[in-house]
Amino acid sequence: MIVGEQKPIAEIKKIVGTARKLLILGCGTCVKTCFAGGEDEVATLASALRLAFKKDGKEIEIEEFTVERQCEDEFIAESASAIARNDTVLSLACGAGVQAVARRFFRTPVLPGVNTMFIGVLERQGVFTEECSGCGNCELAIFGGVCPITRCSKKLLNGPCGGSIQGICEVNPEIECAWQLIIQRLTALGQLDNLRIYIPPKNWSSSNAGGPRKLIREDHFI
Repeated sequence: MIVGEQKPIAEIKKIVGTARKLLILGCGTCVKTCFAGGEDEVATLASALRLAFKKDGKEIEIEEFTVERQCEDEFIAESASAIARNDTVLSLACGAGVQAVARRFFRTPVLPGVNTMFIGVLERQGVFTEECSGCGNCELAIFGGVCPITRCSKKLLNGPCGGSIQGICEVNPEIECAWQLIIQRLTALGQLDNLRIYIPPKNWSSSNAGGPRKLIREDHFI
């Protein structure tokens, strides 16, 4: 899932600026799971902003609304009436959701209330871990399901650096050495011969080095 964290109240107050009618628009999928932008977070933020602006002597009307996903037009359309009633939208979606809403409602300011962090997993309750960089050319079959691009601090593709200590990364002592995890996984799978495969320098053209990417599935065209 896409993992994000809500911006600090002080920053949100600053970007909201002179808005008089503000819609806080939540997103009920990824950012809800990481407690950054679901219906509960919308309600909490709305209450906090009302109190903060009242303390500053600023008059502002705040409306709350949440859709299932802000990255799809069919769900964005559900917010049309609420957006029309307000002069500014504070989106609690990821960056893609913010841009999708802004594209549809071209003349309404759509502001980000969340910092999009990474693609990751729920490691345990309240802890989210980055595991994918969206590089566009997945080699997890070679590395036993452990991504060195994302999980190795040095992004090494042809073996460990030799600097880890007891399985802990020398760059960041708070994470496990990705290459030790790769070797352990390949050993368990009986696939250690994968380490003999030479991986050439990463071609980042499949990532965002070549500009925004697009995925086209003609078999889904209507």
